[in-house]
Amino acid sequence: MCTNIATKTPVTGSAKTASGWKRVNEATMSFDHATHLRTEHALRMEFLGESDAVVAVELDIESAKAFLTRLGEVIDAAERSGVS
Repeated sequence: MCTNIATKTPVTGSAKTASGWKRVNEATMSFDHATHLRTEHALRMEFLGESDAVVAVELDIESAKAFLTRLGEVIDAAERSGVS
């Protein structure tokens, strides 16, 4: 069953690819059928550059939750450090 759960947001960043670093300016996130991961559904994240996807990631739901928790911890630490 397709979930049709999806969103996108503008970002400013870079992603490392096999051919080197590429600028990214948009991130799309969805929870739908996995393309490569061996699970029925996955959190899918794509970071896009000017013309196409630069990097794509699929995570199972438990890994996505752990990723979100750790990402929040790193953001909090960065803000507390005063360097962000």
